[in-house]
Amino acid sequence: MLGVLGGFAVVGAVILVGYVAGRLVIGGPQAGYALNQVAFFVTNPALLFTVLADADLGSVFSEYMPIALISSLAIAVLYVLISRFLFRRPAAETAIGAMASSYVNANNIGIPIAFYALGDATPIAPVLLVQLLLLAPLYLTVLDLTSSRKPSFRAFLTQPFRNPMIIASLLGVAVAATGFRPPAPVWDSLALVGGAAVPMVLLSFGMSLPGSRPLRRSPDRLQVLTATALKSGLMPVAAYLTAHHLFGLDGQKLLSAVVVSALPTAQNVFMFASRYGRGIPLARDTVLLSSVLAIPALVVAAALLA
Repeated sequence: MLGVLGGFAVVGAVILVGYVAGRLVIGGPQAGYALNQVAFFVTNPALLFTVLADADLGSVFSEYMPIALISSLAIAVLYVLISRFLFRRPAAETAIGAMASSYVNANNIGIPIAFYALGDATPIAPVLLVQLLLLAPLYLTVLDLTSSRKPSFRAFLTQPFRNPMIIASLLGVAVAATGFRPPAPVWDSLALVGGAAVPMVLLSFGMSLPGSRPLRRSPDRLQVLTATALKSGLMPVAAYLTAHHLFGLDGQKLLSAVVVSALPTAQNVFMFASRYGRGIPLARDTVLLSSVLAIPALVVAAALLA
């Protein structure tokens, strides 16, 4: 339990620094947006490339991968249906809500929590691959097409190959699969740039918080509550049902699948929302609330399944 709290404390401290910087308007009123842009086009692609290029693909293609995919898509589809019949929001905002409901913080929170709470960070790698190679390209393609003035079939086919984060992920997998290793100066440079990705996203998120009031009366309030309930409450249940009844997992493996699914919404969702200017309050507030609720969710999961 102390490991779980420690992982959240580290992330929370960086967000707090960003909040203070935002309150003091350090870097100007657009500093947070600028950090998001740099993260989207520069630091995150570098991080994704180095993480995936260093991954042992043989060990990550396990039952955790289909469990993550099935549970994530189930929750995302449920949000889309609710949005379609209740919220009636545009496609881009619905995509942000679906992502906020089902895209877990597997990197900057997931890795330390898996290591400290489970004693093994292996279950995180399949989730990262599912999100980076399947779910992120899907959401980014929807956002690109719905944000474009003239969407076309050609744009639909080529969009995944024009997004820096998707390109970096595909190149990383190619390097891991072939065993090719870039020259040391190139690799070290990418690792150095990628090391700035997580703190940059967290700082940017913290800078967006001054003046925000989660759950205030606004058109986004019901969407935030729905996305948070799906992420913090229903997604661990979906992971449990999928892991236990479809794949026959129990014991430590079942606990690992549920714990990973109970992680809060990734800050990358806020980064995507800021990049495209769609659903920013929805993404920000869901990240914040799901992060608060993740601690009791993880405690309940551990108490029931440990």
